[in-house]
Amino acid sequence: MGAARETVGEREDGTGRLEEAVTAFRDALKEWTRKRVPLDWATAQMNLGNALAILGIREAGTGRLEEAVTAYRDALKEYTRERVPLDWAMVQVHLVNVECAFFDKAQDVARRDAAEAYARAALAVFEEAGASRYVQMSEQQLAGIAARRA
Repeated sequence: MGAARETVGEREDGTGRLEEAVTAFRDALKEWTRKRVPLDWATAQMNLGNALAILGIREAGTGRLEEAVTAYRDALKEYTRERVPLDWAMVQVHLVNVECAFFDKAQDVARRDAAEAYARAALAVFEEAGASRYVQMSEQQLAGIAARRA
């Protein structure tokens, strides 16, 4: 339910469906606990982070972006580079987007630099895996970060 609402919410101008997605992911986390199903829990955390990030980008403040970072960092407790490297790298990709959003809102250079570090980390994993589509995505993120330096 959360994923469907998030997809629809991304395409709409309002935030109602995204708020519903956040609620659905939080409800899922009550059942998908870290102890019982750690990788499913991490997936739900990442999805929660995605919905919060979209809300945070659309809203004037940064509270939702902070919540997204927390959800992504929680996901990384189970999505380790050693255990599931591609999932780990995808969380890095999402963190790039959030850090860039922080930079765009406040021109905080530390956030831009954090985004670059996340993008380079993801790129390394994607290159090791031979995941060319994701290599291109990471390279595009790095180009966007470079443009923010100009």
